[in-house]
Amino acid sequence: MESQYWPMIKKAYSGFNNRDIDSVFSVMDAHVHWPKAFEGGYVIGYDAVRAYWTRQWSEINPKVEPRSITERPDGKVEVLVDQLVKDLDGNIVFDGTTKHVYSFINNLIVSMDIEAS
Repeated sequence: MESQYWPMIKKAYSGFNNRDIDSVFSVMDAHVHWPKAFEGGYVIGYDAVRAYWTRQWSEINPKVEPRSITERPDGKVEVLVDQLVKDLDGNIVFDGTTKHVYSFINNLIVSMDIEAS
């Protein structure tokens, strides 16, 4: 059975990969807690996420494709993703699988964490 969160997850990754931040925000809470994957720590809220992604995309070119989704017993949603990160010259920085773990409230993403797969 497909997760109720799958459409939101697909929209978020599609928006990210297309650099359409507002599309991603349509499935996020305004006070979302978002990890700074390559820097450590978190940013909170739309303005901080926008600034982080804009800066990130000026330094690297990530593409992230969701492969599977699992609803955990604690209510969190685990998404196994294929992640390809290139530098701006097209050289591969990272090519592998990662777990993104989401929390939802009122059908909106309120936080995301990254776990080793």
